[in-house]
Amino acid sequence: MRKASISRKTAETAIEVGIDLDGSGLYDNQTGVGFFDHMLDQLSRHSLIDMTIRAEGDYHIDDHHTVEDTGIAIGQALVKALGDKRGIRRYGSCHLPMDDAQVRAALDLSARPFLIWNVAFPTEKIGSFDCELVREFFQALATHGGITLHVDQLHGFNSHHIAEAAFKAVARALREAVEPDPRKGDAIPSTKGAL
Repeated sequence: MRKASISRKTAETAIEVGIDLDGSGLYDNQTGVGFFDHMLDQLSRHSLIDMTIRAEGDYHIDDHHTVEDTGIAIGQALVKALGDKRGIRRYGSCHLPMDDAQVRAALDLSARPFLIWNVAFPTEKIGSFDCELVREFFQALATHGGITLHVDQLHGFNSHHIAEAAFKAVARALREAVEPDPRKGDAIPSTKGAL
């Protein structure tokens, strides 16, 4: 059973995350940040990872802590659900087109966190959502999920489309990486014997 729940409470946020790596992309995400919920729904739907997320944050300041801490909690849940990573594909990648936008994501569930982020939003906000928080989310996810993550924008002039393409591309890459590899059985996908 590749499921995990994480509860994270700080002076700034209270986050509850539940995931099932072998789900069908069912989601119930309520963070109090509308656009972010929409992006988390995309992450779940296109990774086929079931997600239930509840978040409360210091919205009177801004959405930064809520978005970042949700990324931390999802990353921690991924680590917990993957265990020692026996039998997974480990790597995943996707070129994702969405109207004017095309985003490429490649990742490695290596336990060596690193983020390469080549994405430029033409606007500072999508509605009331700060575009810079997209990077903050993926930085937190990569750091706490032990993911080497590269995200590159190839095209795009609409900020909403660029952000959504990024979430969907990462989702598809994540789906591929966490899937069991039918040729590897219970082997850990590393010559080191551990990840």
